[in-house]
Amino acid sequence: MSKRIDVSDLDVYYGDFLAVEGVTMTIEARSITALIGPSGCGKSTFLRTLNRMHEVIPGARVEGKAVMDGVDLYGKHVDPVEVRRQIGMVFQRPNPFPTMSIADNVLAGVKLNNRRLPRSEQEEIVERALTGANLWNEVKDRLNRPGSSLSGGQQQRLCIARAIAVRPQVLLMDEPCSALDPISTLAIEDLMNELKDDYTIVIVTHNMQQAARVSDRTGFFNIAGTGKPGRLIEIDDTSVMFSSPSQKATEDYISGRFG
Repeated sequence: MSKRIDVSDLDVYYGDFLAVEGVTMTIEARSITALIGPSGCGKSTFLRTLNRMHEVIPGARVEGKAVMDGVDLYGKHVDPVEVRRQIGMVFQRPNPFPTMSIADNVLAGVKLNNRRLPRSEQEEIVERALTGANLWNEVKDRLNRPGSSLSGGQQQRLCIARAIAVRPQVLLMDEPCSALDPISTLAIEDLMNELKDDYTIVIVTHNMQQAARVSDRTGFFNIAGTGKPGRLIEIDDTSVMFSSPSQKATEDYISGRFG
């Protein structure tokens, strides 16, 4: 069951530097939310706060709230490891573990979380996750080959399979197609549309057309200048954001007048 996340007054720091300021938004369940905006405006930084990846950087911290299913992800007694299990992450560059087989790549996160799994259960998880990532038919006869033997687009789908193998409720994707060719990009976009039936998805993208094609809602981040914090300027249904945004800065960015 995918979950919605309510973010309120979230500030993100690197040491004393305020990188992202005052973000308030609702990330709807079972939908795709795209975050767009110029480079350096805090989109990826904000994305990493949602599964507490930001704080693994020394000196990094977050103030404010991110509530999922009634639980503040930054609450005192909340285990960040459990947050990361429920909120998976797919990075910009496909990053399968190069020395591991395709099957072991899928199981990597599961094995971290679980005691020894019987072989039959492992095989079931591998097939389920690879099927979910639209990769099973392409790799089912070579599961013992290294993950690095796959093409870039297949490697990215393998990373998605690895993320969904642990059955998260939310999937975060940080520019998941920026290193891929157009055909692989289309495959990942099609996959996102299928996955949103089961997951809440948040994607950071620099590709306006991609945001327009795949997302249900779009949030626009901007920055007033170097050294200033990034802010969420507005968020709305994607159709509204791309046809009649309420802020001039959003319209300028979307129409290519800056950024």
